[in-house]
Amino acid sequence: MNTTTSPATESGTQTDQAAPPQRPSVLDQAGGPAGVVYSALPALAFVVAHNFTGITGSVLAALGFAVAIGVWRLARKESVQPAIGGVFGVAVAAGVVWFTGSAKDYFLIGIWASLAGAVLLLASVLVRWPLAGVLWNAATGKGQIWRADRRSRLYYDIATLTLTAVFGARFAVQQYFYATDQVNELGAAKILMGFPLLAVALLVVAWAARCSNKRLKEIGLLPPTHA
Repeated sequence: MNTTTSPATESGTQTDQAAPPQRPSVLDQAGGPAGVVYSALPALAFVVAHNFTGITGSVLAALGFAVAIGVWRLARKESVQPAIGGVFGVAVAAGVVWFTGSAKDYFLIGIWASLAGAVLLLASVLVRWPLAGVLWNAATGKGQIWRADRRSRLYYDIATLTLTAVFGARFAVQQYFYATDQVNELGAAKILMGFPLLAVALLVVAWAARCSNKRLKEIGLLPPTHA
């Protein structure tokens, strides 16, 4: 007796076998916990070296740590993308320091980038396109259907304003230390207000996404099985 497998069964089996790969988290993209630690080392090296050497020694220490991290990750066959970005960032900051001759300018680009980020995030809320929602839903392939629901927009407004507060706080604190020539404090603020503080804000973004998806399913804008 010949048996045949129904197309539905075959389709279901193929669907199970071809499950979409899990999207890497923000922490994974940063290189995991080790990547977060590595990202702080060049700034720490710069601050420590600044207490014992001149500008050239501080810059070389930061660049040396950034390059060493990249080589270490490559030797361990780990992702070097975060390390490459780190080397580039340190190189640009080092160039600014060598140009101005002031150690505190190592942190200048990051300070003004924080202000630009805060302004952009706040503006997105004011024009009713909160960036937390735009970027999250674009990255997860859900599109912008969430904007049709006022409550979903409110969730993402809260998440975007949380990010605005993080970037605004970074700017305010680091600009104060910059204006008062406190290089050591600048380094500490950069490290402590970096990924750890951003991770807290991203938890709020994840909460907003979960609440929005639940809401959109309830009102029929998303199918019940949509992740």
